Amino acid sequence: MSQASYELKAEAREQVGKGSARAVRRDGKVPAVIYGDKQPPLAIALSYKEIYYKIHGGGFLTTVATIDVGGKKIQVLPKDYQLDPVKDFPIHVDFLRVGKDTEVNVNVPVHFINEEKAPGIKRGGTLNIVRHEVEFHCPANAIPEFITVDLAGAEIGDSIHISAVKLPAGVKPVIADRDFTIATIAGTAAAKSESEEEAAAAPTEEAEGE
Repeated sequence: MSQASYELKAEAREQVGKGSARAVRRDGKVPAVIYGDKQPPLAIALSYKEIYYKIHGGGFLTTVATIDVGGKKIQVLPKDYQLDPVKDFPIHVDFLRVGKDTEVNVNVPVHFINEEKAPGIKRGGTLNIVRHEVEFHCPANAIPEFITVDLAGAEIGDSIHISAVKLPAGVKPVIADRDFTIATIAGTAAAKSESEEEAAAAPTEEAEGE
């Protein structure tokens, strides 16, 4: 499941626009907007320090948070953020209100296990990761922190598709029209040469037996 939820304190902003946003930043805060759930957008200002560490701490876009706006607590999921192109600090954040039936599309990281149990890798093959993240449609309150791909038994030339991954209930790939590849086991020149030698030797051994 997604990482533990957290709470942020915010102030409501009466004014919006570029001038208001610049004023918020001058005060050492980050302008943000909460939208969705069939309610009007709510402009807020957040602590720069808190948002900076949440964004750079990992899992920001897949973790549901609670924002306390003047005592009113709103459950949200961060949907997007902007960083200064030069200094890399946050300059704006968009949040989506999360209701009990809210479903979202999110990019979830892929983790790989049991590389040591993959014969193809033991023989010199290389894990070629096609997708480091996969986009899923799922309930906002049940976002996986990551999905796990088991490499046990994988041989050189094998492809691991999304159908081979066990997904939590309610979690579905956004790409639904094909069984897309997540990773492959690619052979090195040495490993390929070894395989070719084994294949070439097999008929010879049979002929000798005859």
